[in-house]
Formats: sequence, C-alpha cells, structure tokens
Amino acid sequence: MKKFFNEFKTFAMRGNVIDLAVGVVIGGAFGKITTSIVNDIIMPLISMLTGGISFEEWKWVLKEAVVNAEGVIDPATEVAVKYGNTIAIIIDFIIIAFAVFCMVKAINSLHRKKEEPAPEPAPEPEPSAEEKLLSEIRDLLKEKN
Repeated sequence: MKKFFNEFKTFAMRGNVIDLAVGVVIGGAFGKITTSIVNDIIMPLISMLTGGISFEEWKWVLKEAVVNAEGVIDPATEVAVKYGNTIAIIIDFIIIAFAVFCMVKAINSLHRKKEEPAPEPAPEPEPSAEEKLLSEIRDLLKEKN
C-alpha cells in the first residue's frame, strides 16, 4: 500500500499534472466570466432586439399547460422544448472556444519566435562564366609579365 501511495505522490508532483490542475482551476474561473458575459450582457441585448423576450422563455410548446379547478394555470403540466437556454450555452461555448483559440495562437507564435534560429548569412553567389573567364585571362596576363 505504501508503494502505491509513493507512486501516486510521484505522479501527482510531476510538472504536467500540476500545470493541468492550474489550467482546470483557471478554466473554471474563465468559464464563469464568459457565462456572466453571455447571460448579463449579450443575452439582454439579443432579447431587446427580439422584442424583450428573454432567452429562457424561448420554447416550442408541444402541449399547453392545464388550468386546474381553481382557474390557475399549472406550469408543471406544460410540455415544451426550451431551446433558448441551449442557444445561450452555445454562444457561451463559442466565446470560450474563440478565447482559447486566440490564446493558443499567441502562445504558438511566441514559441516559434523563440525557436527560430538567427538567419544564416547568404552564401556568396558563384561567379558567372564570364567572370571566371575574365579572371583566367587576368591570371594569364600576370604570368606573362
């Protein structure tokens, strides 16, 4: 049993596991921020554009609610597909996915800049056939003199 706990301790103290744990905690907090942005800012604006109907009220009613004997509508008897909240969650996901995409793109560009070696100087171009011929003529003239 002691060996099992030592193996677990070794596993848990690896850098990757700790980094993952930090990522999960930060991701959870980031999720709360984006959910707040969607629910408190974006959805009210969309609801205003749709005539003041809240997203939570968007539904497709399959069976109307029943009025009980006292003349009160019993909302528990209504059967409806409530798609408004699903739309809010999809918008929330798109915002989170976009933010993660931007963050990964920025990190990748930083890694590329770090890994790129300094550009090597370009090798001198080989002399053309004319230049080679002229240099041979020059050398021959120097030998004659």
